[in-house]
Amino acid sequence: MSLSSLKTTSLQRFSLNFAANIIAALWMLVGSTRAFSWVKPTFFQFALFAVLALGSNVLFSWLAAESGSVFNEQGLVSYLIWPVIILLGGIILARRSGNQGLLFVPVVLWLVADTLSALLQSLVQFFGHQGWLPEWSYSFLPILFLLLFLWQTVALLWIFSRRLRAPWWERIIVLVGVVALLTIWQNNVADQPIFKQIPVQPVLEEAALYEQPRLLQQALNSIDPSVLGQTDWYFMGVAGFAGQDVFRSEIMHARELFDVRFGTSGHSLSLINNTYSWTDEPIATKTSILQGLKKIGQQMNTDEDVLLLTLSSHGNKDIIQLENTPVEMDNLDAVWLREALDSASIRWRVVVISACYSGSFIDDLASPTTVVITASAADKMSFGCTNTAEMTYFGQAFFAESLRENTSFTDAFKDARLRIQEREGFMGFEPSEPQMVIGSLMETALPAFEQALFNQRPALLNDSVERNKDDITSETILVVE
Repeated sequence: MSLSSLKTTSLQRFSLNFAANIIAALWMLVGSTRAFSWVKPTFFQFALFAVLALGSNVLFSWLAAESGSVFNEQGLVSYLIWPVIILLGGIILARRSGNQGLLFVPVVLWLVADTLSALLQSLVQFFGHQGWLPEWSYSFLPILFLLLFLWQTVALLWIFSRRLRAPWWERIIVLVGVVALLTIWQNNVADQPIFKQIPVQPVLEEAALYEQPRLLQQALNSIDPSVLGQTDWYFMGVAGFAGQDVFRSEIMHARELFDVRFGTSGHSLSLINNTYSWTDEPIATKTSILQGLKKIGQQMNTDEDVLLLTLSSHGNKDIIQLENTPVEMDNLDAVWLREALDSASIRWRVVVISACYSGSFIDDLASPTTVVITASAADKMSFGCTNTAEMTYFGQAFFAESLRENTSFTDAFKDARLRIQEREGFMGFEPSEPQMVIGSLMETALPAFEQALFNQRPALLNDSVERNKDDITSETILVVE
């Protein structure tokens, strides 16, 4: 059937034409020529869907943009090229067929499909911001978005080739060529979105440069010696990746739990990589970590005291990431961490690692006097390191919930693992499979160490009663939470 015989009749009401065009686009997307029966290609419909398509693409680009992005005119021009090309195609088809009603048919169908596609992409992007998507899906999303862009254009060409009764080999050649062209185009303009982050060379303020040595020394000086004849627990937390607040927040929450509930105040240290804390907290580097461990080792009684060391960051197999731009840092590896603990003469250790693939640290850190707890197995990712979260899935389950409700690390770990499994299952994530390994000597000594740790709560509350009755209320509320 030729295009010259194609008749398009508008309905009386604007809203009915609007709905009919949406139905036409849906038929087009499934490859059906019924789209031609539904499409209402008036100028006003063209203008409306041009605005809607542009607006929905601006919305998607805004949702997908990184923090600090600004409007990019070149990205807008890159988008507008395609509806202009399709409009020109409609003009050519209308003149060749002598059917002026065909003028807006291709561009209206394409714009409606593009609006629907951009709105769907915006919804997916919003879900991603909320942390409602499986972790594996983030690597697949760019491919999905490219396929949606290809689909609407290929579907448009497909229904026109069917209408023209083009030979199958012509259809294949045209479609393959268009897919190749569009894919190359999209890859070349991928760095020109409508909202684009302007590269900014990281700058370290002079105040931070001079403040860091003082902050580290002040933190080290605040670590008190242990009391001879009793078991004292020490806490050291390391937030490795500066680009997301969740790691700093997790370490600070864990330190607060141990200082307030478990009595490690005066025996705790946190080293934080965070973009906004250069003048407030000592940063986490191999150098500062080693100095922190050595200071704690000097203040501890080797036979009586225990260190809980927790690290929160991005990870890979055998690697914990240390990143705090503009300083170039070496990442942590398990062998180096084991040697640092040994050189600090810290005998009794509980090492908790919240990172992807953190189970790969177990073999090198394990010893008869060590407990190693990891957020994932050696070949698994862990989850929850989003920009809006206060703690990762593991940190929330282990520190914020399970340690508050149990009186042993084993029970707390088992409880946390169940909570994580439930949350990952609900979100559709692949199980992270948290791990816990207890050394042979530690297995015997741990119950006594745990008694010293978990019995700190009543002692702290009794001290608070003596100091200030008003403090009882605030302390009790904090513990109950």
